[in-house]
Amino acid sequence: MKKLSLLSAIVFTLLFSGCSSKEVYKPKLVKDDWAFHGSSTEKIVDVSSDVAMLESRKVLLKDKLIETKIEESYRLLGSSDGWVLSSTIDGQLIIEFIEDKSMKKKFNLKKTIAGASIKDDILAVLFADNEMALYSISEESLLVKIQGSTPIVVDSRIVNPYFMNDLVLFLTLDGKVVIVNSKLKKKLRTTIVSSEDNFNNIIYFNVVDNKLIAATGNKLLSMAAKEVRVSYEIRNIAYSGKDIFITTKQGEVISLTPDLQVNAKVKFPFAHFLGLIVHNDKVYALEKEGYLIEITRDLLKYSVYEVDIEDGYIFVADKMFYIDDEYISLEQ
Repeated sequence: MKKLSLLSAIVFTLLFSGCSSKEVYKPKLVKDDWAFHGSSTEKIVDVSSDVAMLESRKVLLKDKLIETKIEESYRLLGSSDGWVLSSTIDGQLIIEFIEDKSMKKKFNLKKTIAGASIKDDILAVLFADNEMALYSISEESLLVKIQGSTPIVVDSRIVNPYFMNDLVLFLTLDGKVVIVNSKLKKKLRTTIVSSEDNFNNIIYFNVVDNKLIAATGNKLLSMAAKEVRVSYEIRNIAYSGKDIFITTKQGEVISLTPDLQVNAKVKFPFAHFLGLIVHNDKVYALEKEGYLIEITRDLLKYSVYEVDIEDGYIFVADKMFYIDDEYISLEQ
């Protein structure tokens, strides 16, 4: 009985100490408080890959606040080609032109929408069941529909369809890039980025140095004449010039070429990064414990500043981090 009690005590101690001693990032030196910050009268209540919605339901783009308001019960999908897109859970879609509020259309697509984009008269929609479709906006008609594999669990960072001339690239919920020709109304190619069972949707897409760069939470793809894949547990991605910067769950900041070769890396033990911006030849990483790390572009030198942040929605703009009702600016 004594042995059983002792064993129970040891197990309890190990479990308790494991839960209570979670490691967090602790910089050896904090240079100063970050000077450029402030608060807003409104909180951010919803975010997508390129826009955010405030409590007033106004829309915040990466470079400005616009007067467009999202209707009640609608969630924000994004902005595209001068339009703001929003939808309900049952597939009611609203598109509203930013410069002319009279240009507003509603579509009943009858099922939950994960992402959508617009180019000229084409509306591209990625549904929550991974179905892809193109519609004519003026004629309100279906042009083509393609069924993908239904995902089980996805990352909240969903990427809207991407237009390249006559091509529409769907960044799917099951780790693929599906290329559709909008004029021919047919699928041309499917490329697999990652094949994980869960949380395998595309969380980032860009064109860098004529290469298609796509990422899931576990894999990064560079695609041109050849395909290159590398594995990282990715938290954030930013691009500037010909360099791709990522942060990882291991607390690393890594600089990569468009071919995904490592330029440089630096590690901040136990850091949990919330956002990443490249600005004026510096890399800025926002850390969960309340630190802004300013790193030279070659990742050789850095300074750590203290910032006051709370839990809440995070929106990363061109020169600002927005967190709940606070902002951190990279310029005065």
